[in-house]
Amino acid sequence: MDAGAFERLRKVELFDGLSDDDLTRICADVRDVVLEPGQSLFHEGDPGDEAYVIAEGDIEIVKATDRREVLLAVRGPGHVIGEMALLQAEPRIAGARARTHAELVAIPRAALDEVLDASPRAARTVFSTFLTRLKATNDQLKQSERMAQLGTLTAGVAHELNNPAAAVARAAQRLAGELDALADLAATPTTSTVRAAALRSIDPDRQGSLDALERSDAEADVEDWLGARGVDAPWELSAGLVDAGVGVHDLDGLAGEASGEDLADAFRLLVATTAVRSAAREIGEGVGRISTIVRSLKSYAYLDQSPVQDVDVHQGLEDTLVLLAHKTRHVRVVRDYADDLPTITALGTELNQVWTNLIDNACDALEQVGDRIPTVTLRTRSADGTIVVEVEDNGPGIPEEHQAEVFDAFFTTKPPGKGTGLGLQISYRIVVLEHRGDLTISSEPGRTTFRVTLPIEPPEPATTEDTVRDEPCDHLDDISTGPRPEGGCAECLEMGDTWVHLRYCDGCRAVGCCDDSKNRHARAHATASGHPVVRSLEPGEDWAWCFEHRVGVDLRTPT
Repeated sequence: MDAGAFERLRKVELFDGLSDDDLTRICADVRDVVLEPGQSLFHEGDPGDEAYVIAEGDIEIVKATDRREVLLAVRGPGHVIGEMALLQAEPRIAGARARTHAELVAIPRAALDEVLDASPRAARTVFSTFLTRLKATNDQLKQSERMAQLGTLTAGVAHELNNPAAAVARAAQRLAGELDALADLAATPTTSTVRAAALRSIDPDRQGSLDALERSDAEADVEDWLGARGVDAPWELSAGLVDAGVGVHDLDGLAGEASGEDLADAFRLLVATTAVRSAAREIGEGVGRISTIVRSLKSYAYLDQSPVQDVDVHQGLEDTLVLLAHKTRHVRVVRDYADDLPTITALGTELNQVWTNLIDNACDALEQVGDRIPTVTLRTRSADGTIVVEVEDNGPGIPEEHQAEVFDAFFTTKPPGKGTGLGLQISYRIVVLEHRGDLTISSEPGRTTFRVTLPIEPPEPATTEDTVRDEPCDHLDDISTGPRPEGGCAECLEMGDTWVHLRYCDGCRAVGCCDDSKNRHARAHATASGHPVVRSLEPGEDWAWCFEHRVGVDLRTPT
């Protein structure tokens, strides 16, 4: 590489702690990369075999989602990119491309390993950068996942509203024409007894009750009868009379001695009246369908209600099906609901997000089914103070080697651009962390079942580090001062898990997840290290808690 490589890398914080000899040895293994605006450096899903130091220009970090590309960050000179996938030895979770003319230095895995082995400072810098970027990427993609789901629901609702709205518009237009025709016929003199008898003969219960063959035979019989009574163009009236529920056996009694044009005018009035009623009925059905969709949308979103309420899980599932009708149109939905399923105390909107993710994923899996009827089965039951909801599909299944990873952040079996890999991870967080329930999977070819278990009543709140009390404790008498540590729970990140809140050790400043999180790393660290005091790392909070004495102190007020 050129003679300026040494000076370029020396200016990067990552290499600041290396000796000149070590840095010179690294420079022997790197290569230069030059990109023009819009040119890709790497793509999502590519192997992570190199990290890159930006020497000049700007690089965009992007991730494809279902409908659009999300810009995660823009990195400039001095930044290191691509190190996350390299350190994890996994495919890249995002892509990178040049925003401007850019020059970079590519560092292969062996060279970066040498840097980390030779410089503890470089290792700390990489680890801190890794934590910060992973949390930022996770937070941004969670928001993107929510917005993508909102977009999916909005598009589906718009589609479902368009059909009945269009039907109402067509029926209203037809109704206007039929009313004009009805007014003209009402002004035409004819035998009043024939008119009255004809109008009384309209039977809504008989309308539309014939199958295609029966209808064809009935129209032919009515047409023959009208022709025999001297009615011109009887085929123009036969279909309308059958629509009104009038068969050939009714005609003699209705017509009496009338024939010819008088008889035709009376029957035209009958046909026009039937058409008006039919149009009005179609308008009512269309408006009813629109009302059902709006009611389901309002129920799905729990508008004008508190976040926690008594939740009817069956209603939530049905509301979700209404809003996902565009996805389930070619799928058979089987409902196996328990008749005695109780309501539960929960976050209704959050659970509806879970049902949406699970049903939407099941429909996506069924796109590959061609040898059987694609089917989604929704099953509910109650057991031992909990309710169980199962979403099952008869798709191809999830390979056994991937089943343990489906709830991990960024993991997806869908191709790049089809999903973010966060839908199931968000669902897991909602069920397990927010509702203290469980979300599991069992899968084999032809059957995949996601099982959600939720407590009927929320568990009694335990006394955790979130409880602050004014009681004496020697450990709380000497709280350390200084800036808060940065980053997230390293153990959760290593496991691919997330947390609810963050705490840090007052003794050694190690960051861990709280007791409301699944792994409770802050408590585990306090037990292992002998440092009983943790402090909150959440914005706007400043308190300390002693695990040993189970007391806390608010550091914003005198103690």
